[in-house]
Amino acid sequence: MTLTGYRLPRRTRNVKAVLVEEQRRVANLPPSVPTWFNIEVPPSVLPPGHWCDITGLEAPYKTQNGLRFHNQEVYQIVKKLGPEVDQKYLKLRKANFILK
Repeated sequence: MTLTGYRLPRRTRNVKAVLVEEQRRVANLPPSVPTWFNIEVPPSVLPPGHWCDITGLEAPYKTQNGLRFHNQEVYQIVKKLGPEVDQKYLKLRKANFILK
């Protein structure tokens, strides 16, 4: 805010403009300085987490068809899903199987 109480208009920028500006700034840095553009990390040694297909919470349980769920309340919802719906949830997780 200014002294008069009015806000100055902000100039908005799109993502492309922000990235171009950041790349120009990074180009002036030596290559040994880590940035978001040159950072490299090895793959994780921990196993990937299991998440509920419905809520996104941690999922310690799994149904017979492969859907993961968080607790008994979510299981009641999962039980009512039709076969085409659960296949769509599995497809989102890239764990679907196609019967021929």
